[in-house]
Amino acid sequence: MGGRRPRHHRRLGGHSRADPGGPQPAELVAALGGDNAGNAADATPKLIYVDGAIDGFEGPDGTPLSCADLADPGYRLDAYLAAYDPSVWGRVPPSGPLEEARVRSVTNQTRQTQINVGPNTTIVGLRGARLTGLTLMIDRASNVIVRNLTLVDARDCFPAWSPTDGEAGNWNSQYDQISVRRSENVWVDHNTFTDGDNPDSAQPVYFGRPYQVHDGSLDVTHTASLVTASWNRFTGRDKLLLIGSSNTVGPDVGRLRVTVHHNLFDGVLQRLPRVRFGQVDVYNNHYRLGGDDFQYALGIGVQSAIYAQNNFFTVDAAVDPADLLYDWGGTAVTERGSWVRQGGGAARPVDLLAAYNATHDPDLAADAGWTPTLRRDPVLPAPLVPLLVGPLAGADRLPI
Repeated sequence: MGGRRPRHHRRLGGHSRADPGGPQPAELVAALGGDNAGNAADATPKLIYVDGAIDGFEGPDGTPLSCADLADPGYRLDAYLAAYDPSVWGRVPPSGPLEEARVRSVTNQTRQTQINVGPNTTIVGLRGARLTGLTLMIDRASNVIVRNLTLVDARDCFPAWSPTDGEAGNWNSQYDQISVRRSENVWVDHNTFTDGDNPDSAQPVYFGRPYQVHDGSLDVTHTASLVTASWNRFTGRDKLLLIGSSNTVGPDVGRLRVTVHHNLFDGVLQRLPRVRFGQVDVYNNHYRLGGDDFQYALGIGVQSAIYAQNNFFTVDAAVDPADLLYDWGGTAVTERGSWVRQGGGAARPVDLLAAYNATHDPDLAADAGWTPTLRRDPVLPAPLVPLLVGPLAGADRLPI
Protein backbone atom coordinates (compact mmCIF):
# COMPACT_ATOMS: atom_id res chain seq x y z
CA MET A 1 0.00 0.00 0.00
CA GLY A 2 2.86 2.31 -0.90
CA GLY A 3 3.03 5.95 -1.81
CA ARG A 4 4.80 8.99 -0.45
CA ARG A 5 1.75 10.49 1.18
CA PRO A 6 1.03 9.40 4.75
CA ARG A 7 -1.44 6.61 5.23
CA HIS A 8 -4.74 7.86 6.62
CA HIS A 9 -6.13 5.89 9.56
CA ARG A 10 -9.84 6.03 10.25
CA ARG A 11 -12.05 4.07 12.62
CA LEU A 12 -15.78 3.95 11.95
CA GLY A 13 -18.23 3.33 14.78
CA GLY A 14 -17.38 2.83 18.42
CA HIS A 15 -20.48 4.71 19.57
CA SER A 16 -21.19 5.30 23.23
CA ARG A 17 -24.09 3.84 25.17
CA ALA A 18 -25.89 7.14 24.76
CA ASP A 19 -25.51 6.74 20.97
CA PRO A 20 -25.84 3.01 20.36
CA GLY A 21 -26.29 3.24 16.58
CA GLY A 22 -23.68 1.90 14.22
CA PRO A 23 -21.71 3.92 11.70
CA GLN A 24 -23.58 5.39 8.73
CA PRO A 25 -22.81 4.67 5.06
CA ALA A 26 -21.77 8.30 4.76
CA GLU A 27 -19.03 7.72 7.37
CA LEU A 28 -17.54 4.94 5.24
CA VAL A 29 -17.72 7.18 2.16
CA ALA A 30 -15.99 9.96 4.10
CA ALA A 31 -13.23 7.62 5.27
CA LEU A 32 -12.67 6.53 1.68
CA GLY A 33 -12.09 10.11 0.58
CA GLY A 34 -15.27 12.09 1.03
CA ASP A 35 -17.11 11.90 -2.30
CA ASN A 36 -18.38 8.53 -3.44
CA ALA A 37 -18.02 9.30 -7.14
CA GLY A 38 -14.48 10.61 -6.71
CA ASN A 39 -13.36 8.00 -4.19
CA ALA A 40 -12.79 5.43 -6.92
CA ALA A 41 -9.77 7.43 -8.09
CA ASP A 42 -8.51 8.60 -4.67
CA ALA A 43 -5.13 6.90 -4.37
CA THR A 44 -4.29 8.29 -0.93
CA PRO A 45 -3.12 5.34 1.21
CA LYS A 46 -5.93 4.57 3.69
CA LEU A 47 -6.40 2.12 6.56
CA ILE A 48 -10.05 1.97 7.66
CA TYR A 49 -11.39 0.01 10.63
CA VAL A 50 -15.11 -0.75 10.71
CA ASP A 51 -16.58 -1.04 14.21
CA GLY A 52 -20.23 -2.09 14.19
CA ALA A 53 -22.82 -2.49 11.44
CA ILE A 54 -23.33 -0.31 8.38
CA ASP A 55 -26.69 -0.62 6.61
CA GLY A 56 -26.85 0.59 3.03
CA PHE A 57 -30.62 0.96 3.35
CA GLU A 58 -30.29 3.74 5.89
CA GLY A 59 -30.66 7.43 5.21
CA PRO A 60 -28.28 10.16 6.41
CA ASP A 61 -30.39 10.67 9.54
CA GLY A 62 -30.51 6.95 10.32
CA THR A 63 -34.02 6.46 8.93
CA PRO A 64 -34.52 3.01 7.36
CA LEU A 65 -35.09 3.06 3.61
CA SER A 66 -37.23 0.65 1.63
CA CYS A 67 -37.12 -0.24 -2.05
CA ALA A 68 -40.12 2.05 -2.52
CA ASP A 69 -38.05 4.96 -1.23
CA LEU A 70 -35.49 4.37 -3.97
CA ALA A 71 -37.94 3.75 -6.81
CA ASP A 72 -38.42 6.24 -9.60
CA PRO A 73 -41.96 7.74 -9.54
CA GLY A 74 -42.66 6.02 -12.85
CA TYR A 75 -41.81 2.51 -11.63
CA ARG A 76 -44.13 -0.01 -9.95
CA LEU A 77 -43.40 -3.72 -9.87
CA ASP A 78 -47.04 -4.69 -10.45
CA ALA A 79 -47.18 -2.48 -13.54
CA TYR A 80 -43.85 -3.87 -14.76
CA LEU A 81 -45.09 -7.45 -14.38
CA ALA A 82 -48.31 -6.66 -16.22
CA ALA A 83 -46.54 -4.88 -19.08
CA TYR A 84 -43.74 -7.38 -19.73
CA ASP A 85 -45.50 -10.67 -19.11
CA PRO A 86 -44.21 -12.87 -21.96
CA SER A 87 -47.79 -13.87 -22.79
CA VAL A 88 -48.50 -10.21 -23.49
CA TRP A 89 -45.15 -8.66 -24.43
CA GLY A 90 -43.52 -11.66 -26.05
CA ARG A 91 -39.95 -12.84 -25.60
CA VAL A 92 -38.15 -9.66 -26.55
CA PRO A 93 -36.24 -7.40 -24.13
CA PRO A 94 -38.39 -4.88 -22.23
CA SER A 95 -38.43 -1.33 -23.57
CA GLY A 96 -40.47 1.79 -23.12
CA PRO A 97 -41.38 4.05 -20.17
CA LEU A 98 -41.63 1.34 -17.49
CA GLU A 99 -38.24 -0.17 -18.35
CA GLU A 100 -36.74 3.32 -18.45
CA ALA A 101 -38.22 4.01 -15.01
CA ARG A 102 -36.71 0.74 -13.73
CA VAL A 103 -33.29 1.81 -15.03
CA ARG A 104 -33.63 5.17 -13.28
CA SER A 105 -34.57 3.31 -10.10
CA VAL A 106 -31.40 1.23 -10.40
CA THR A 107 -29.43 4.48 -10.69
CA ASN A 108 -31.05 5.70 -7.48
CA GLN A 109 -30.14 2.50 -5.66
CA THR A 110 -26.58 2.54 -6.98
CA ARG A 111 -26.07 6.01 -5.51
CA GLN A 112 -27.33 4.72 -2.17
CA THR A 113 -25.80 1.26 -1.85
CA GLN A 114 -22.65 1.08 -4.00
CA ILE A 115 -19.50 2.14 -2.14
CA ASN A 116 -16.55 2.97 -4.40
CA VAL A 117 -13.15 1.90 -3.04
CA GLY A 118 -10.06 3.67 -4.33
CA PRO A 119 -6.49 2.40 -4.78
CA ASN A 120 -4.15 1.79 -1.84
CA THR A 121 -7.01 1.07 0.56
CA THR A 122 -7.27 -1.43 3.40
CA ILE A 123 -10.66 -2.02 5.04
CA VAL A 124 -10.61 -4.18 8.18
CA GLY A 125 -13.63 -5.10 10.25
CA LEU A 126 -13.28 -5.22 14.00
CA ARG A 127 -15.12 -8.05 15.74
CA GLY A 128 -18.78 -8.08 14.70
CA ALA A 129 -18.39 -5.63 11.80
CA ARG A 130 -21.14 -5.98 9.19
CA LEU A 131 -21.99 -4.39 5.87
CA THR A 132 -25.66 -4.95 5.01
CA GLY A 133 -27.25 -4.12 1.67
CA LEU A 134 -24.00 -2.70 0.31
CA THR A 135 -21.70 -3.37 -2.63
CA LEU A 136 -17.98 -2.66 -2.36
CA MET A 137 -16.96 -1.62 -5.87
CA ILE A 138 -13.23 -1.98 -6.53
CA ASP A 139 -12.84 -0.62 -10.05
CA ARG A 140 -9.50 0.60 -11.45
CA ALA A 141 -8.28 0.47 -7.84
CA SER A 142 -5.16 -1.59 -7.32
CA ASN A 143 -3.61 -2.48 -3.97
CA VAL A 144 -6.81 -3.09 -2.01
CA ILE A 145 -7.36 -5.35 1.02
CA VAL A 146 -10.76 -6.28 2.51
CA ARG A 147 -10.63 -8.38 5.70
CA ASN A 148 -12.82 -9.58 8.55
CA LEU A 149 -16.18 -8.25 7.39
CA THR A 150 -19.55 -9.97 7.32
CA LEU A 151 -21.28 -8.94 4.11
CA VAL A 152 -25.03 -9.43 4.18
CA ASP A 153 -27.85 -9.23 1.62
CA ALA A 154 -26.62 -6.96 -1.19
CA ARG A 155 -30.11 -7.05 -2.64
CA ASP A 156 -31.34 -5.51 -5.87
CA CYS A 157 -34.68 -3.75 -5.50
CA PHE A 158 -35.21 -3.60 -9.27
CA PRO A 159 -34.11 -6.81 -11.03
CA ALA A 160 -34.20 -6.86 -14.83
CA TRP A 161 -36.30 -9.34 -16.77
CA SER A 162 -34.17 -10.94 -19.50
CA PRO A 163 -36.50 -13.03 -21.67
CA THR A 164 -33.69 -14.35 -23.90
CA ASP A 165 -31.48 -15.53 -21.01
CA GLY A 166 -31.86 -19.29 -21.26
CA GLU A 167 -34.80 -21.18 -22.66
CA ALA A 168 -37.37 -19.65 -20.30
CA GLY A 169 -35.79 -16.27 -19.52
CA ASN A 170 -34.39 -15.14 -16.20
CA TRP A 171 -34.48 -12.33 -13.69
CA ASN A 172 -31.04 -10.79 -13.29
CA SER A 173 -29.82 -8.58 -10.48
CA GLN A 174 -27.01 -6.06 -10.55
CA TYR A 175 -25.27 -5.91 -7.19
CA ASP A 176 -22.41 -8.12 -6.02
CA GLN A 177 -21.25 -8.01 -2.42
CA ILE A 178 -17.72 -7.26 -3.66
CA SER A 179 -16.99 -6.50 -7.31
CA VAL A 180 -13.40 -6.32 -8.57
CA ARG A 181 -12.95 -4.78 -12.00
CA ARG A 182 -9.91 -3.46 -13.90
CA SER A 183 -7.79 -3.76 -10.74
CA GLU A 184 -4.67 -5.62 -9.62
CA ASN A 185 -3.28 -6.78 -6.29
CA VAL A 186 -6.55 -7.25 -4.42
CA TRP A 187 -6.79 -9.48 -1.34
CA VAL A 188 -10.16 -10.54 0.06
CA ASP A 189 -9.51 -12.47 3.26
CA HIS A 190 -11.41 -13.85 6.27
CA ASN A 191 -14.81 -12.44 5.30
CA THR A 192 -18.27 -14.01 5.56
CA PHE A 193 -20.68 -13.70 2.64
CA THR A 194 -24.37 -14.39 3.30
CA ASP A 195 -27.89 -13.32 2.35
CA GLY A 196 -28.91 -13.35 6.01
CA ASP A 197 -32.66 -13.56 6.54
CA ASN A 198 -33.41 -12.77 2.88
CA PRO A 199 -32.39 -15.95 1.04
CA ASP A 200 -33.10 -16.52 -2.63
CA SER A 201 -35.30 -19.45 -1.65
CA ALA A 202 -37.75 -16.98 -0.09
CA GLN A 203 -38.21 -14.92 -3.27
CA PRO A 204 -41.40 -15.15 -5.35
CA VAL A 205 -41.68 -16.60 -8.85
CA TYR A 206 -42.67 -14.29 -11.71
CA PHE A 207 -43.05 -15.33 -15.35
CA GLY A 208 -42.26 -18.87 -14.21
CA ARG A 209 -38.76 -17.93 -13.02
CA PRO A 210 -37.39 -17.09 -9.55
CA TYR A 211 -37.29 -13.36 -8.86
CA GLN A 212 -33.52 -13.09 -8.45
CA VAL A 213 -32.56 -10.21 -6.14
CA HIS A 214 -28.95 -11.26 -5.49
CA ASP A 215 -25.96 -11.48 -7.80
CA GLY A 216 -22.46 -12.65 -6.90
CA SER A 217 -20.53 -12.73 -3.65
CA LEU A 218 -17.17 -11.82 -5.16
CA ASP A 219 -16.95 -11.28 -8.91
CA VAL A 220 -13.64 -10.65 -10.69
CA THR A 221 -14.25 -9.23 -14.16
CA HIS A 222 -13.32 -6.63 -16.78
CA THR A 223 -9.57 -7.46 -16.99
CA ALA A 224 -8.94 -7.56 -13.22
CA SER A 225 -5.99 -9.73 -12.22
CA LEU A 226 -3.76 -10.82 -9.34
CA VAL A 227 -6.72 -11.27 -6.98
CA THR A 228 -6.70 -13.62 -3.98
CA ALA A 229 -9.74 -14.90 -2.09
CA SER A 230 -8.58 -16.70 1.06
CA TRP A 231 -10.10 -18.00 4.27
CA ASN A 232 -13.60 -16.70 3.46
CA ARG A 233 -16.90 -18.31 4.40
CA PHE A 234 -19.65 -18.35 1.78
CA THR A 235 -22.91 -19.58 3.26
CA GLY A 236 -26.43 -20.13 1.96
CA ARG A 237 -26.01 -18.23 -1.32
CA ASP A 238 -26.69 -19.03 -4.97
CA LYS A 239 -24.04 -17.34 -7.17
CA LEU A 240 -20.62 -16.84 -5.62
CA LEU A 241 -17.47 -16.35 -7.67
CA LEU A 242 -17.70 -15.33 -11.31
CA ILE A 243 -14.31 -14.82 -12.93
CA GLY A 244 -14.51 -13.30 -16.42
CA SER A 245 -17.00 -10.84 -17.89
CA SER A 246 -18.39 -12.71 -20.90
CA ASN A 247 -17.64 -15.41 -23.46
CA THR A 248 -16.38 -12.82 -25.94
CA VAL A 249 -12.69 -13.13 -26.73
CA GLY A 250 -11.18 -9.75 -25.91
CA PRO A 251 -9.20 -7.88 -23.25
CA ASP A 252 -9.81 -10.53 -20.55
CA VAL A 253 -7.41 -12.85 -22.38
CA GLY A 254 -4.15 -13.02 -20.43
CA ARG A 255 -5.74 -11.42 -17.38
CA LEU A 256 -7.97 -12.81 -14.59
CA ARG A 257 -5.17 -14.52 -12.67
CA VAL A 258 -6.91 -15.42 -9.42
CA THR A 259 -6.13 -17.60 -6.39
CA VAL A 260 -8.92 -19.20 -4.34
CA HIS A 261 -7.65 -21.03 -1.25
CA HIS A 262 -8.80 -22.16 2.21
CA ASN A 263 -12.37 -20.98 1.72
CA LEU A 264 -15.49 -22.67 3.09
CA PHE A 265 -18.34 -23.03 0.58
CA ASP A 266 -21.28 -24.01 2.78
CA GLY A 267 -24.75 -24.73 1.41
CA VAL A 268 -24.14 -22.76 -1.78
CA LEU A 269 -25.29 -23.58 -5.30
CA GLN A 270 -22.95 -22.57 -8.11
CA ARG A 271 -19.89 -20.62 -9.34
CA LEU A 272 -17.36 -21.99 -6.85
CA PRO A 273 -15.84 -20.50 -9.02
CA ARG A 274 -17.05 -20.23 -12.63
CA VAL A 275 -14.16 -19.15 -14.85
CA ARG A 276 -13.69 -17.67 -18.29
CA PHE A 277 -10.21 -17.08 -19.76
CA GLY A 278 -8.35 -16.80 -16.45
CA GLN A 279 -5.62 -18.90 -14.89
CA VAL A 280 -7.28 -19.68 -11.55
CA ASP A 281 -5.61 -21.61 -8.74
CA VAL A 282 -8.18 -23.37 -6.55
CA TYR A 283 -6.67 -25.33 -3.67
CA ASN A 284 -7.36 -26.48 -0.10
CA ASN A 285 -10.99 -25.34 -0.10
CA HIS A 286 -13.77 -27.16 1.75
CA TYR A 287 -17.07 -27.59 -0.08
CA ARG A 288 -20.21 -28.57 1.87
CA LEU A 289 -22.80 -29.02 -0.85
CA GLY A 290 -26.21 -30.51 -1.48
CA GLY A 291 -29.94 -29.92 -1.64
CA ASP A 292 -32.38 -29.92 -4.53
CA ASP A 293 -31.10 -26.62 -5.95
CA PHE A 294 -27.38 -27.40 -5.97
CA GLN A 295 -25.93 -27.04 -9.48
CA TYR A 296 -22.13 -27.46 -9.62
CA ALA A 297 -18.86 -26.42 -7.99
CA LEU A 298 -16.21 -25.69 -10.64
CA GLY A 299 -17.47 -24.03 -13.83
CA ILE A 300 -15.06 -24.55 -16.71
CA GLY A 301 -15.75 -21.74 -19.16
CA VAL A 302 -14.36 -20.46 -22.44
CA GLN A 303 -10.54 -20.61 -22.55
CA SER A 304 -10.46 -21.11 -18.79
CA ALA A 305 -7.46 -22.66 -17.05
CA ILE A 306 -8.46 -23.92 -13.60
CA TYR A 307 -5.81 -25.69 -11.53
CA ALA A 308 -7.76 -27.44 -8.73
CA GLN A 309 -5.68 -29.26 -6.13
CA ASN A 310 -6.36 -30.97 -2.80
CA ASN A 311 -9.90 -29.71 -2.27
CA PHE A 312 -12.31 -31.56 0.05
CA PHE A 313 -15.99 -32.08 -0.84
CA THR A 314 -18.63 -33.02 1.72
CA VAL A 315 -21.77 -33.72 -0.30
CA ASP A 316 -25.26 -35.13 0.12
CA ALA A 317 -25.93 -38.67 -1.00
CA ALA A 318 -27.82 -37.30 -4.01
CA VAL A 319 -24.82 -35.33 -5.32
CA ASP A 320 -22.87 -37.33 -7.88
CA PRO A 321 -19.15 -36.43 -7.76
CA ALA A 322 -19.27 -36.39 -11.56
CA ASP A 323 -21.48 -33.30 -11.34
CA LEU A 324 -19.08 -31.22 -9.27
CA LEU A 325 -17.58 -30.03 -12.57
CA TYR A 326 -19.60 -28.25 -15.24
CA ASP A 327 -18.57 -27.44 -18.79
CA TRP A 328 -19.43 -23.86 -19.74
CA GLY A 329 -17.53 -24.06 -23.02
CA GLY A 330 -14.09 -24.90 -21.71
CA THR A 331 -11.79 -27.65 -22.89
CA ALA A 332 -9.45 -28.56 -20.03
CA VAL A 333 -8.97 -28.51 -16.27
CA THR A 334 -6.14 -29.68 -14.04
CA GLU A 335 -7.79 -31.52 -11.14
CA ARG A 336 -5.86 -33.58 -8.63
CA GLY A 337 -5.90 -34.65 -5.01
CA SER A 338 -9.66 -34.22 -4.46
CA TRP A 339 -11.36 -36.07 -1.62
CA VAL A 340 -15.10 -36.65 -1.26
CA ARG A 341 -17.26 -37.59 1.70
CA GLN A 342 -20.68 -38.50 0.28
CA GLY A 343 -23.86 -38.91 2.29
CA GLY A 344 -22.13 -39.45 5.62
CA GLY A 345 -19.90 -42.20 4.29
CA ALA A 346 -16.15 -42.47 4.63
CA ALA A 347 -14.00 -39.85 2.96
CA ARG A 348 -12.12 -41.14 -0.08
CA PRO A 349 -9.96 -39.80 -2.89
CA VAL A 350 -11.95 -39.24 -6.09
CA ASP A 351 -10.71 -38.33 -9.56
CA LEU A 352 -13.39 -35.77 -10.32
CA LEU A 353 -12.27 -35.28 -13.89
CA ALA A 354 -12.38 -39.00 -14.66
CA ALA A 355 -15.83 -39.21 -13.09
CA TYR A 356 -17.00 -36.26 -15.18
CA ASN A 357 -15.59 -37.63 -18.42
CA ALA A 358 -17.16 -41.05 -17.77
CA THR A 359 -20.65 -39.53 -17.76
CA HIS A 360 -20.43 -36.41 -19.94
CA ASP A 361 -19.51 -35.57 -23.52
CA PRO A 362 -17.31 -34.11 -24.79
CA ASP A 363 -14.47 -35.03 -22.47
CA LEU A 364 -12.41 -32.34 -20.77
CA ALA A 365 -8.65 -32.61 -21.16
CA ALA A 366 -6.57 -33.16 -18.02
CA ASP A 367 -4.02 -30.37 -18.41
CA ALA A 368 -5.02 -26.72 -18.12
CA GLY A 369 -1.61 -25.74 -19.46
CA TRP A 370 0.04 -24.10 -16.46
CA THR A 371 1.35 -24.74 -12.96
CA PRO A 372 0.89 -22.27 -10.08
CA THR A 373 4.08 -20.60 -8.86
CA LEU A 374 2.81 -17.89 -6.48
CA ARG A 375 1.60 -20.01 -3.56
CA ARG A 376 2.98 -18.81 -0.25
CA ASP A 377 2.65 -22.03 1.74
CA PRO A 378 2.74 -25.75 0.90
CA VAL A 379 -0.53 -27.32 -0.14
CA LEU A 380 -2.14 -29.38 2.63
CA PRO A 381 -3.30 -32.95 2.09
CA ALA A 382 -7.02 -32.77 1.35
CA PRO A 383 -8.12 -34.81 4.43
CA LEU A 384 -6.72 -32.07 6.68
CA VAL A 385 -8.67 -29.29 4.96
CA PRO A 386 -11.99 -29.59 6.87
CA LEU A 387 -10.16 -29.68 10.19
CA LEU A 388 -8.48 -26.36 9.48
CA VAL A 389 -10.86 -24.43 7.23
CA GLY A 390 -14.02 -25.00 9.28
CA PRO A 391 -12.77 -23.34 12.48
CA LEU A 392 -10.67 -20.63 10.82
CA ALA A 393 -12.50 -19.43 7.70
CA GLY A 394 -14.78 -16.40 7.78
CA ALA A 395 -15.14 -13.19 9.73
CA ASP A 396 -14.40 -12.89 13.44
CA ARG A 397 -11.72 -15.58 13.36
CA LEU A 398 -8.79 -13.16 13.30
CA PRO A 399 -7.37 -11.77 16.57
CA ILE A 400 -8.73 -8.28 15.89
